[in-house]
Amino acid sequence: MEENTDWDDKEKVLVAVKGYGFALEFAAERLRDDKDVVLEAIKKNGYALCYASERLRDDRDIVLVAVKGYGDALEFAAERLRDDKDIVSEAVKEYGYALCFASKRLRDDKDVVLYAVKQSGEVLKFASERLRDNRDVVLGASRINIVIH
Repeated sequence: MEENTDWDDKEKVLVAVKGYGFALEFAAERLRDDKDVVLEAIKKNGYALCYASERLRDDRDIVLVAVKGYGDALEFAAERLRDDKDIVSEAVKEYGYALCFASKRLRDDKDVVLYAVKQSGEVLKFASERLRDNRDVVLGASRINIVIH
């Protein structure tokens, strides 16, 4: 990153975030609320969602791009999007541990939990009690652990 980047200049910030998504941290507040800038940053690194404005962390399109590249970015999504089955499914498919950031309702959704345990059986601990006792879910979690170990 250039030391003399003007963090309030959209074109310069776009160049910076295309090279290093985390450069979004230094962007002027108005640019952390600019969909074009944030989209380029999260394309480079989904975790850069943590530097986006609150409004854009509540933007379904932005959050979906972020979690597809970095499932853990679900942590920074607006609460209502942590209850969006499509978004949470994409997040846990990419990184099973993202299940811990999902809404209580989706931690009780068999499809979502199965996607997560297929990534890592250890995430079963984040599932609802009902699903921790579900044969299919437990077998899915056990299967992945047996293959890995």
